[in-house]
Amino acid sequence: MKLYDILETQLKKETNFVTDAGELKKWVVINKAQNFDAELIELLLDDAEVKAAFFIEVKGALVFNQPKFLQFLEQKNYLNDSYTKYRNKVGLTIDNKYLGQRNEVALVWPFKDCVLEGGQSREEDKREEIFFNEILAQDEITQLLEPKVLTNAKVYNAQGEHEFKAFNRDAGVNKARGLPENTITDNLIVKGNNLFGLTSIMSNFSKKVDLIYIDPPYNSGGKGDTFQYNNSFKTSTWLTFMHNRLEQAKKLLKDDGVLIVAIDENEQVRLGALLRDNFRNAEIHCVTIMHNPRGIQGTNFSYTHEYAFFVLPKGKKSIADQKIEAKDIKFRGLRDNGGESLRSDAKNCFYPFIVNPDTGEIEGVGDVADDKFHTKRRDVENDGKILVYPVDNDGVERKWRYARQSIERVLHLTRAKKVNGVYDIQLGKDFRQYKTVWTGARYDSNEYGTKLIKSLVPNSKFSFPKSLWNVYDCLYAAVGENPNAIVLDYHAGSGTTAHAVLEMNKTDGGNRQFIMCEQMDYIQTETVKRIENLIKRDNLDANFVYAELKKFNQTFVDEIEVAKDTKALLKIWEQMKDKSFLDYNIDLKKQDQHIEDLKALTLVEQKEHLVSLLDKNQLYVNLSGLKDADFSCTDAEKKVTRDFYKLDS
Repeated sequence: MKLYDILETQLKKETNFVTDAGELKKWVVINKAQNFDAELIELLLDDAEVKAAFFIEVKGALVFNQPKFLQFLEQKNYLNDSYTKYRNKVGLTIDNKYLGQRNEVALVWPFKDCVLEGGQSREEDKREEIFFNEILAQDEITQLLEPKVLTNAKVYNAQGEHEFKAFNRDAGVNKARGLPENTITDNLIVKGNNLFGLTSIMSNFSKKVDLIYIDPPYNSGGKGDTFQYNNSFKTSTWLTFMHNRLEQAKKLLKDDGVLIVAIDENEQVRLGALLRDNFRNAEIHCVTIMHNPRGIQGTNFSYTHEYAFFVLPKGKKSIADQKIEAKDIKFRGLRDNGGESLRSDAKNCFYPFIVNPDTGEIEGVGDVADDKFHTKRRDVENDGKILVYPVDNDGVERKWRYARQSIERVLHLTRAKKVNGVYDIQLGKDFRQYKTVWTGARYDSNEYGTKLIKSLVPNSKFSFPKSLWNVYDCLYAAVGENPNAIVLDYHAGSGTTAHAVLEMNKTDGGNRQFIMCEQMDYIQTETVKRIENLIKRDNLDANFVYAELKKFNQTFVDEIEVAKDTKALLKIWEQMKDKSFLDYNIDLKKQDQHIEDLKALTLVEQKEHLVSLLDKNQLYVNLSGLKDADFSCTDAEKKVTRDFYKLDS
């Protein structure tokens, strides 16, 4: 067997290097080799012949001969009929080396922003991601993350859709929030790549967000998908996708802000490591949420739970000191009548409740009782007060379920009720101590997810979205006692987070604000429609502003994705030459000279190539291009953009 056959067989053992059609992604391998990727090098070392061909021994250490490996990959007999061969034909060169092979420019953004991340706008675009492991300079990274121009702004309230006039900046609300009086106080729904959405809201909401709740792609490979979204990332791409966004998101959180990330078993372990890497000075807790049972093919297990990571600010070890409204849970005192019990076998919980016998009110919690205070009765008199100890219905001495400190925090919610001559201790319905597993009908995704959204959006295409109460309880745990909290969700999906925020405000009269980002086209037919109909149905005193990031090269990406044949792609190419910003690595004349080579590629490869010609820094119109005639910004776009970013002109 020839060396290149052996090498190809070895490389195909790594699924990240293989297309859905079983062909080798040679351009991905080249990019990996250029960056001395550890996984690639390990793979090469696993085969004796490959190891001998591309490694040299220096004082007992093996050194990867990168130039030889790249030269071998790029020779004609190995790249025959490959996409990479064609890409090289149309690339710019210096000293007979393609720009992508030169070392003068450093790689500072691995994988950058692939087409899937930057351009997917329809549910049917669940296709294999394309890696843009491009060579960039730092100033280009700054340009990529520059705030974007806004377009198509509208206002929605209980009376329907309205023309956008201006953003609200309520000084009184901002004072209650402890924020500058010119901070936007409107609820916001933003359409566009969520990485750019985060950087675009930065000027308004940096260090002002109280809670970020996200339900990102689970990377489940299509099993049990609850997203109308590409949910089949390769692990390395998923980690980059998440890391890039978390890096921006944490800049928006207040110092005492909380991040909550929902996930399932596929990436739960990696997510925990990723969060610890991004939030080094935070406390990270993971609770299990039992809901939406689903079988996993090929195993004897059926996953009946998902996870939620709570990333808490430094020094805050727990959120259990905050109450959470538990609509579907009944609490009990000492009697077995369903729900939570105060009994416990925990140590040092023999403290008595101090009860006023005339009013039945609990006036305090006594010191931890000594053995001499133990009694077979439920109460004893002490200086005219009743001291109630934990004794069960069989007269057996027990211990309180909750620690004294926990009870003291919610003492105003407790009552003592005398029944048949003895006292029961009853907790108020709003008290709940958090457990690591959340169960109950409240978290039924079918009942409170699918059925609920279809009641608001009858034609909804979402299958098993998160239960409203699942998200509600997560949010309430973090900001339930903050009626003015700002809540951000940059994986908006069907809009459950915004729904939960409005539900919380309806329950306690709060004035919490939501900010949502979503790039899929269903944002208008699902997300916006759901929240609009919710406000109308419940006649809520609420509104929100909808706006989009203005597309530029992204428009061509969208057109390329839906093209049906080569003829359509060639027509798009002619438009790209006239109107788009092309990548600096491409020689335009060579592209046209080798147009027949483009036609010889498969339709998928043709699409990949045309997208690769576009400058990814110009997918959307940067704020700096607001006055640039090349971007044709309308007066309405200039108005909403200037207002949003507080620009004078």
